[in-house]
Amino acid sequence: MTLAATAISVQPQSGWTGAEISGVDLTAPLNEEQVAEIRAAMLRWKVVFFRDQFIGHDDHLRFARAFGAPTPAHPLFDAIPDPNYSTIYPIFRDRFKARFRGSGFDKPNWHADVTAAVNPPAASILRAEVIPPYGGDTQWANTVAAYEGLSAPLRRLADGLRAVHRFSPPDGATATDDYRRRIQDRPLLTEHPVVRVHPETGEKALYVNPGFTTHIVGISPHESRRLLGLFYDELARPEYTVRFKWEAGSIAFWDNRATVHLAPSDLTLDHDRRLYRVTLVGDVPVGPDGRASIALDGEPFEAAS
Repeated sequence: MTLAATAISVQPQSGWTGAEISGVDLTAPLNEEQVAEIRAAMLRWKVVFFRDQFIGHDDHLRFARAFGAPTPAHPLFDAIPDPNYSTIYPIFRDRFKARFRGSGFDKPNWHADVTAAVNPPAASILRAEVIPPYGGDTQWANTVAAYEGLSAPLRRLADGLRAVHRFSPPDGATATDDYRRRIQDRPLLTEHPVVRVHPETGEKALYVNPGFTTHIVGISPHESRRLLGLFYDELARPEYTVRFKWEAGSIAFWDNRATVHLAPSDLTLDHDRRLYRVTLVGDVPVGPDGRASIALDGEPFEAAS
């Protein structure tokens, strides 16, 4: 078992973000040393990648459970059509067709998963099964590095701010009746700190994103737009990002508390694309002032029953 653990290799993919892990076989259970090494790499590099892991749903879930408790597939949208896998969320080429009318659905925003919930997932694990021959890369950004890249006066300002996150249609898209019904049936609206303290590393991370954050609390709409724009620009600085080219059998495992990611916008209808995601139950974010997030509407995103 020790030999298997020491065979793990961690190869950084950029200066701040992302590392590729080799030396593990995810068709078999991980031992304690392997779990510890993978967790340490994920905490250090915020997202880790695996290649040539041709695993099924059961292997995917076993890997996920080594690091936490899976949530339901999504708070609003359906799991794969199999009652045995209610925690697996399909990410297919045409998954937005039933949600939006218009062109907004093909213009993704930087986001962390489900930050409209009071306890967003701690981590996400995305597995690729079918990948187009070109296009479809995903990008991640290190939100700890983004926070640390702010000037000291801006860090002090951000430390005391709060922002509201909610589910809503992307700009330029018109939601279908089905999507609006889903939001009405399970609204999620939360006030989070603009900076969260990571519960495992103690690092401060910039905790806003254009996918879910609507405004900063307690300031004018104009000030909110300008400040959020500044924070978003910092999140997307190229030096804090990594771009991952998917292949069949690739897996990305990211810390949802310390990253944002950007889905591809260069997909075409000419080629199929199928990935599957599992998310892990997260804690309630806490800011530098010790104040926790507050649910304004909706229930926590807990473990699947």
